[in-house]
Amino acid sequence: MILVANLMVGLVALLHAGFLVLEMFLWDEPLGRRVFGLSTERAQTTKTLAANQGLYNGFLVAGLIWGLLDTTNGLAIKTFFLACVMIAGIFGAATVSRRILVVQALPALIALLLLWLG
Repeated sequence: MILVANLMVGLVALLHAGFLVLEMFLWDEPLGRRVFGLSTERAQTTKTLAANQGLYNGFLVAGLIWGLLDTTNGLAIKTFFLACVMIAGIFGAATVSRRILVVQALPALIALLLLWLG
């Protein structure tokens, strides 16, 4: 069960690495605009804000990887960062799009449940 939980934590980290790339580097490119439903003008005016969001996603990735690698405190570290992902996902769903609940918060919740069941 722990292997499955850690694979799910890795998947959450991978998702957030993808968000980092989209937000920091592809925001105003065709792929980024399509994913986030942005016009060229809107993407240009929000590019700096998106890069900031991407950086925060990078910190979540770093924390989740740290939790996967730390054999002493890994459970606590993974729990903390998955909770951060869930809270950010719930906030995003409430303020931006309900889709964020499924894409971000749900995978983190599943990973957290698997961790604690293992």
